[in-house]
Amino acid sequence: MARWRLAFLLLDSLFVLLLIIFGALILPFSTCPHGKDFCFASYYGDHMVLQKSPERSILWGYGSPEGALVTVYLSGPMKHKSPPAPVKKGIWRVTLDPIEAGGPYNVTAILQNSSTTLTDVLFGDIWLCGGQSNMYFKTSQIFNASEELAIASEYPHVRTFMVALETSDTERTDLIGVSLPWSVPEASGLSEFSALCWLFGRYMYKRLNYPIGLVESCWGGSPVEAWSSSRALQQCGLDPNGKEKQFSHCENSVLWNAMIHPLLNMTLKGSLWYQGEKNTNYHQNKYNCSFPAMIDDWRMAFHLGSGGQTAMDFPFGFVQLSTSIKGSTDNGFPNIRWHQTADKGFVPNSRLQRTFMAVAMDLPDENSPYGTIHPRDKQDVAYRLTLGAQAVAYNEKDVAFLGPFPKQILSSPIYVNLTYDQAIAVKPSKDIFEICCSQPQTPCGFQSLWIPVSIIQWSTTSIMISANVCKPTTEVAALRYAWKDWPCDFKACPVYGANTTLPAPPFIIHRHQVNGNSSLSWNDTFS
Repeated sequence: MARWRLAFLLLDSLFVLLLIIFGALILPFSTCPHGKDFCFASYYGDHMVLQKSPERSILWGYGSPEGALVTVYLSGPMKHKSPPAPVKKGIWRVTLDPIEAGGPYNVTAILQNSSTTLTDVLFGDIWLCGGQSNMYFKTSQIFNASEELAIASEYPHVRTFMVALETSDTERTDLIGVSLPWSVPEASGLSEFSALCWLFGRYMYKRLNYPIGLVESCWGGSPVEAWSSSRALQQCGLDPNGKEKQFSHCENSVLWNAMIHPLLNMTLKGSLWYQGEKNTNYHQNKYNCSFPAMIDDWRMAFHLGSGGQTAMDFPFGFVQLSTSIKGSTDNGFPNIRWHQTADKGFVPNSRLQRTFMAVAMDLPDENSPYGTIHPRDKQDVAYRLTLGAQAVAYNEKDVAFLGPFPKQILSSPIYVNLTYDQAIAVKPSKDIFEICCSQPQTPCGFQSLWIPVSIIQWSTTSIMISANVCKPTTEVAALRYAWKDWPCDFKACPVYGANTTLPAPPFIIHRHQVNGNSSLSWNDTFS
């Protein structure tokens, strides 16, 4: 799998570099507003945040005449003058020197007798927040929304920007529209902004104590294919011209084209993602490829689009799907949860490096006025994401961000014993674990008969479950945990980290290898 990814990157990197940096800029889709002939691109503005050092931020926009030189000046805590950069094909582009976190700055671009200035600009970390409706879910809709909005003004260094909901059949150079320009947080504007994105930014600011810039680019009801380039789709055998027939914003690549591709010049710290509900009934069995392929492709494209400033493996955090229908026997949600981890059950892993995940299956909201598929508790989700960001994005030591996962499985005809990789807190359950009985060496699948079994006993690091339901001619061929749409009530799953209160994620583990390396087995848990 690693060789596949390397080949993908090497074969496509030159093509993408030409497309992003040169080809896409030849025919700009946007120009300056109000008849001006010199301006910044659409997603620059007063109050914005630019990526701090050690990375270098990119500034670009439109200008004329061809070949004229643009110089950018920074004035504030320190002064900076960029080398002059020429206008090429109506576009100018400047790479700043690394600037330490802080501000405010005035950023002035000068072209001959014209100038344009951005005021109150801060330098910090930029996080891009993408996905579908649970990322789009507004701050005004969460639990304790009035309290959250009331304290927004206490965080003036956490700035927000929202991309407008637009589609395109071709890759755009600039955004078609902006829903919320860069803003200092206040109740009226923040009420419409992504709750999860905001809470993550606010929590991280309290931890880091320097500016955070949050860019929201998401759309409810959208599949991963809409956010993926044609390159990424082809890696998974998906037709780049294929269409999900229900809504125009679900068509392949249309949101990548309109709402992600224009941002590629931006230098990012990392990205957050909450999506997958749409794929429970659309290319579900491809998600273990399409999601990792999208991450690979975003990383490559942002790295090249920013001239190497955004890391080639920038941190990517995501929310594992929460819940939808209580009592449902449909496997769509648990299957996607599994596929979100590239069928490993945990991240980071060999396929999804420098990623982190917030498990959310234990945070259902049975009384949500927005539908049970939209839980209002985004605070716990954001907190769990911050733990992953601290460990993966900021390399903080001794930050526990993973729930308990089995490291060894032993079985007999009457029991299965799981030893976990950390101390566990356990509650009784008669059905959270399920086993599949099969003839020796015969694999089980998602459609096999799965039998709920009880937790017999437990210790601080292990759980023993019953296995005597299997007939003498069969063996326990597979074991799975929390394989339900709605596996437990609020924070009431049976297994948590004793020292972290983080839930154990769902898993499916086979006794013997199935389909090569695409599944976990008794013997290879958990490398």
